[in-house]
Amino acid sequence: MNLKYNVQKIEEQAQKYWQEKKSFEVIEDSSKEKYYCLSMFPYPSGRLHMGHVRNYSIGDVISRFQRMQGKNVMQPIGWDGFGLPAENAALKNKESPAKWTYKNINYMKTQLNQLGFGYDWSREITTCHPKYYRWEQWLFIKLFKKNLIYKKKAIVNWDPVDQTVLANEQVINGRGWRSNALIERKKISQWFMRITNYAEELLNGLDKLYGWPDSVKIMQKNWIGKSIGLEITFSRKNSDSLIIYTTRPDTLMGVTYLAISFEHPLALESGKNNYRVKSFIEKCRTIQTSNILNETIDKKGIDSGFKCIHPITNNKVPIWITNFVLMSYGTGAVMSVPAHDKRDFEFAKKYDIFIKQVVNENESIDKGPIINKGKLFNSGKFSGMGFDQACESIAKILIEKKLGNKKINYRLRDWGISRQRYWGCPIPIINCKYCGSVTVKTKDLPVILPEKVNFYNVSSPIKKMPDFYQTICPKCGSKAHRETDTFDTFFESSWYFARYTCNDNDNAMLDKRADYWLEVDQYIGGVEHSILHLLYARFFNKLLRDEGLIKYDEPFKNLLTQGMVLKNGVKMSKSKGNTVDPTQMIKKYGADTVRLFILFAAPPIQDLEWNNSGLKGAHRFIKKVYRLVSVYINDSKEYTVNHLNTKLLNKTQKYIRKKIYQNLVKITDDINRRYTFNTAISILMESVDIMNKFTQTDTQSIALRSESINIILLTLSPITPHICHHLWFELGNKNAIINEPWPKVDLKALVENKVQIIVQVNGKLRDKIMIMINTDKKILENKILSNKNVIKFTKNKNIIKIIIIHNKLVNIVTK
Repeated sequence: MNLKYNVQKIEEQAQKYWQEKKSFEVIEDSSKEKYYCLSMFPYPSGRLHMGHVRNYSIGDVISRFQRMQGKNVMQPIGWDGFGLPAENAALKNKESPAKWTYKNINYMKTQLNQLGFGYDWSREITTCHPKYYRWEQWLFIKLFKKNLIYKKKAIVNWDPVDQTVLANEQVINGRGWRSNALIERKKISQWFMRITNYAEELLNGLDKLYGWPDSVKIMQKNWIGKSIGLEITFSRKNSDSLIIYTTRPDTLMGVTYLAISFEHPLALESGKNNYRVKSFIEKCRTIQTSNILNETIDKKGIDSGFKCIHPITNNKVPIWITNFVLMSYGTGAVMSVPAHDKRDFEFAKKYDIFIKQVVNENESIDKGPIINKGKLFNSGKFSGMGFDQACESIAKILIEKKLGNKKINYRLRDWGISRQRYWGCPIPIINCKYCGSVTVKTKDLPVILPEKVNFYNVSSPIKKMPDFYQTICPKCGSKAHRETDTFDTFFESSWYFARYTCNDNDNAMLDKRADYWLEVDQYIGGVEHSILHLLYARFFNKLLRDEGLIKYDEPFKNLLTQGMVLKNGVKMSKSKGNTVDPTQMIKKYGADTVRLFILFAAPPIQDLEWNNSGLKGAHRFIKKVYRLVSVYINDSKEYTVNHLNTKLLNKTQKYIRKKIYQNLVKITDDINRRYTFNTAISILMESVDIMNKFTQTDTQSIALRSESINIILLTLSPITPHICHHLWFELGNKNAIINEPWPKVDLKALVENKVQIIVQVNGKLRDKIMIMINTDKKILENKILSNKNVIKFTKNKNIIKIIIIHNKLVNIVTK
């Protein structure tokens, strides 16, 4: 065999073989256990980056390993085709978003194939294709008729750069998740999905996701934000009351002011005749609006001049307009107890508002608020009560006075799904001045987005295309207009995992094949999707279930969130100019080297630091594997593992065989259970080093080399499939290695010939010795009694008895 490793030729041949044989195409097979492995599909931005390579390499190792366990494995791939980057690129390159997107898909598909990923390309989907999005339009109509989708005017997060509305989840630290622009507040008509109808189920379902990282479940739990509290009414004389919600009704007697949103109707009323208030409100309209950020911003406010009545004391309470209460959360008003809340305390100190302590009399508020629960004081008839008793007593009185109700609240808000952009799925609604919002008839689906457009600015071109938006109302026949807003792109990615199971069905969204493949056994993607994509996907899964389209409650049984790929300690990104092109690395070193390095450099859940020297080291190892097999083939003289007779092995050969099988046990566990591919590779490297040093050419040595090389190639094949495919055939095998089972452990090879024995005299340790397993009792006694340490402690003493615990311990009892 040629000792030169021709990486390009080897990898091209392997990929050609898989393509011609359709090695990774699967159909439903009830005789096999199914395994659905899915990596989050890519946005076709033009080029794969190393984050993609890492994500998809992890998925491919898992898929190939599970296939070798005899399972019916599906690993599909597709494209998250809609999105703002396509519009930005269209503006820059003076070409339509569709042309740019499809061109990128073709290029990135070539890159994925070059990396040798085992995808079932027959299941490929592209979300910007009408064949895909017609079914989410169909689902929209179903949900609209069930009142799970509605339209209303709402104050929304407006991205001034991308010129579109963002969901709360898409506002990160007050900035747009894509543009990084400061978000503004605007009131416009928006389409919403009632995700809040599923808040309790989404929350409770987290407890059943045993295969998900706790960190992700905690993030989702906090985002849903269930709380149990009291809704309290603060009356206003001859005017509308203010209703607030609190989880600390025990502090009600400490309320010294109410805080309302600058968007609250009462704030707007105050601003009509007060220039200072009006000016304050105007400044607040451009404030960063992330709910999380509102915990950290400089808290500002102004007295509205209005007062309300305390529901217990009947005292007058001032109402302050603030920049930290959001109208979209609750009622846009909160009760403020500065002695027992950090934000309220800071605000009261800043504006010299009275602070009244009502909990934990022995503690002082001189250095800050007292947050902990405790015994009440300074609270009238509630003084002396603990938290639970006070809450119940206050609730009882307020309910009797019809000024309060017990209530469960959620932080989660309905999902705003409409965007004022072009490159997205058209919303299947016709707006009629007589009938209002009317759904398109299902027979007229899909509503196709025009792809041949002139794209000159951020304004959506379909808003200026009469051929698209002018239509007839399907209800009354009058002239009407199509909805020109499009779906949030998370709409498409919230159900794609299900469509893979039956992407060729043109007559239904899903069919019975979905019940065979779902739920996804292993899902892989970045932790940054913990709230956005993963929460929406869980929500959509329940919608599909309730439509009778699938039977499972959750979409993803197990979740692996991989770390980022860094360069010089910074996340790789085009904007930072620190990306590494996978194609260039493949040309220089080969796909197997890139895959090996990306999996070896760090455990999947940790961040990975890109290192060129590490890439070279991975390439050297692959050459070692190639040389190992080449030398064996040249030495073999037709001897193979079939000639191995374990009874004829000498001490060295037995040790090597035991070591190879010990390593097999560790590798199997690392890939199957722990997902620590880096340690599996490290153990494989040890096995290769052992076998490269073992070069004897007698019959049993050649046979042992054959067995060991088979194990090495089989266990390495999910990681570096090309070279293993090539070398497997070079060894004379007729079946491709992709069709071979995972090697089984020969338990006899792991059996030790010797065992350590603890030697005691009167229960005290005196020595440890190695003996042959199952040594005869008399021989063992004689050996122990002649031991110098035993003689030292038994000299001139009578040995009463010798206690032997088989293959473990000998205890000599003396008198």
